[in-house]
Amino acid sequence: MRKVIAATFLSLDGVMQAPGGPEEDPTGGFAFGGWVFPHWDEVTGKAIDETFGSPFDLLLGRKTYEIFAAHWPYVGEDDSIGKVFNRVTKYVATRSATPLTWQNSVALRGDAADAVAELKRQDGPTLLLQGSSGLIQSLLARDLIDEFRLMTFPIILGKGKRLFGPGAIPAGLKLVDSKVSTTGVVISTYIRAGEVTAGSFAQAEPSEAELARRERMKREG
Repeated sequence: MRKVIAATFLSLDGVMQAPGGPEEDPTGGFAFGGWVFPHWDEVTGKAIDETFGSPFDLLLGRKTYEIFAAHWPYVGEDDSIGKVFNRVTKYVATRSATPLTWQNSVALRGDAADAVAELKRQDGPTLLLQGSSGLIQSLLARDLIDEFRLMTFPIILGKGKRLFGPGAIPAGLKLVDSKVSTTGVVISTYIRAGEVTAGSFAQAEPSEAELARRERMKREG
């Protein structure tokens, strides 16, 4: 059984759109592309290296795939992330008939959530989600994401594509790792922890025994 891990850059108000650069994804008039860059430091870089240090296959939506395919094949052999990304299998949720030209790319046709559910039932390395906000919404609606590795940046973007949309299934999560970078980026890892539980801080009505005890104490002064 394979795990699906969503490794995502987030603003404080939950936006994940275009963290890497101004031209990455201006959809909807988004004007803040590249918002991650000013907050990058050694701690955030090390966290990324740790995520890419274990075996994985990439799981991508078509738009993120096109962004990656226009960059990573051309970075050179001295780029450690590029070497890994070029080598691993890239599973791409797509409705387009346009060929996937980046090496080791596999198209997931039809319903994306069904295709990912089938991949999860197979043996193999972790399926690592990068970007791909549309694909993430499909997987959240089917409860197919096992782990969230989030980098939450100290910035409010106001609008843009968000990690958790209205179709996400309510779920409990457990924080299993957390650290803070020198620039205030909160780096946290959450795993699934069953259903949402709830309670109440409202004062419970006293039992008859408790009422009798209070009355007795009043009489005894």
